[in-house]
Amino acid sequence: MEFIIETIIVLAVILFSMVLHELAHGFVAYKLGDDTAKDDGRLTLNPLKHLDPWLSIAMPLLLLFSGGPVFGGAKPVPVDSSKLKWGAWGMALVSIAGPLTNFLIAFVAFLIGFYSGALDSAGLVGQVFVNLVMVNLGFGIFNLIPIPPLDGSRVLYALAPDGVRSLMDRIEPYGIMIVLLFVMAGSGILNRLMLGGIQGMLKLFYTVVGLTG
Repeated sequence: MEFIIETIIVLAVILFSMVLHELAHGFVAYKLGDDTAKDDGRLTLNPLKHLDPWLSIAMPLLLLFSGGPVFGGAKPVPVDSSKLKWGAWGMALVSIAGPLTNFLIAFVAFLIGFYSGALDSAGLVGQVFVNLVMVNLGFGIFNLIPIPPLDGSRVLYALAPDGVRSLMDRIEPYGIMIVLLFVMAGSGILNRLMLGGIQGMLKLFYTVVGLTG
């Protein structure tokens, strides 16, 4: 029964976090001149418009069952880069908005949980706050991996020379498969990367409140 409750909490946190992640992408794109996401109905709180069955539900649950850090992604927001201000840099801003939103959710949840004592609570409230922090840190870090179509690839694209951009354009159609193969084949490396990133962010959070984590 306890595991069922934990699973429900994780799913609820995933839905909440991914909706805000995708809204951030769409909202920034809209503010930069592209109304594609708006016209496609992606500027909405309806999770069904944003979730990818594998990246948003199946993979996080498999990671939860296996005891690894929970991370994942969502269905990419449609963006017409030709409509965006500032070209590749505009696309980088649209992309980075998602992970930054996850980090903001994690930080706000950490502050509330820390000062209220909820993070140290063994009850349902404690589970909610712990998952808000950990799942959002996991999502934010995972989406910064520079493999198309993950958000980090758009930031890399803005910084990269033309040769690297050309390579990224060629692998873009196969990006999802590459990400899934990386998750499955490189799980050990990925887990170490994710855990290191999460621990680093938590250390930063604890530093902000005057402690060491």
